[in-house]
Amino acid sequence: MATMLLLNGPNLGILGRREPEIYGTATLRDIEKWVAEEAAEAGWDVRSVQSDSEGDLVRAIHDSHDTVGAVVNPGALMIAGWSLRDALASYERPWIEVHLSNVWARETFRHESVIAPLASGVIVGLGPLGYRLGARALVSRVAEAAGAAG
Repeated sequence: MATMLLLNGPNLGILGRREPEIYGTATLRDIEKWVAEEAAEAGWDVRSVQSDSEGDLVRAIHDSHDTVGAVVNPGALMIAGWSLRDALASYERPWIEVHLSNVWARETFRHESVIAPLASGVIVGLGPLGYRLGARALVSRVAEAAGAAG
């Protein structure tokens, strides 16, 4: 069975109680369940990794080259997570960057992502729905790539 990677960066482990006016009340466990439902429709499993440590996220990417693709919420590492960016550059599968909040409607330091230029697509500002849409987009990208290769 194919497996997709769901990667969540710093502070996302406390979703549901972290600034709910910005990030909502859904927990990371809720989001993981919803992404698993989307993946299951494609016959995929999900490998979920959340860490507040950039090094742990880099290791998770290096250890996930057997996956079909990824949905990645780097959190604030989008701003200056250079080692995360380099790990994603070496990840030879499609991946979708997701952010719960609309980063461009927030502080100006959040307006640039060092990893977004590498992503297959970016979804921002749709709350937890963005993760579901990211999983759907990933399924579509993988199917397109398989069709082009076959």
